[in-house]
Amino acid sequence: MANELIFFTYPSCTSCRKTKSWLKEEHVDVEERHLFRNAPTVDELMELLKLSTDGIESLLATRSQAFKDLGIDVDDMKLSELLRLMSDNPKLLRRPIITDGKQLVIGYDKPGLETLAKRKNRIVAQVS
Repeated sequence: MANELIFFTYPSCTSCRKTKSWLKEEHVDVEERHLFRNAPTVDELMELLKLSTDGIESLLATRSQAFKDLGIDVDDMKLSELLRLMSDNPKLLRRPIITDGKQLVIGYDKPGLETLAKRKNRIVAQVS
């Protein structure tokens, strides 16, 4: 997941559509992955978690109906179990998720997106 921007998205998600629109307007190239058809693997989720400043709470959509329907307490689960659960049930993930392997942006976060875009442009300029 390094050097390329990966955009985990779901087309009917409002925040995903806003983020995609911003990326297009700013001419930021991303590898777009449908969150439910090509969900992050357990290993990818672990890498995303390492980039997070808020831990598992930044990735897990605890207010979602899918999470509420499970009736689980995440504090009672091992991290490996929780990551497997999120990979198997991507509706449990907050969205969109955008990363370049060094920074993580979750949700429509314009300042975070701007920082990712600037970083990507610097890397492209250095390689050219």
